[in-house]
Amino acid sequence: MANSTIKPIQTEEDYEAALVRIDVLMGAEPDSPEFDELDVLADLVELYESKHEPMGYPSPVAAIKFRMEQG
Repeated sequence: MANSTIKPIQTEEDYEAALVRIDVLMGAEPDSPEFDELDVLADLVELYESKHEPMGYPSPVAAIKFRMEQG
């Protein structure tokens, strides 16, 4: 099991750390604890970005999630 603790993203440092962790987890197998962690982190980053980024192009996380869903 991953030894990472998931917590709310409240600062720019939290955000950057979450993006780094997402990058590490990108090769996670579906139905694994790492894949679950990736899914939750992506949601948290997306929420943070929706509150702190202006509307426009899709967020990197949204693009990653879209690509993951494409198979």
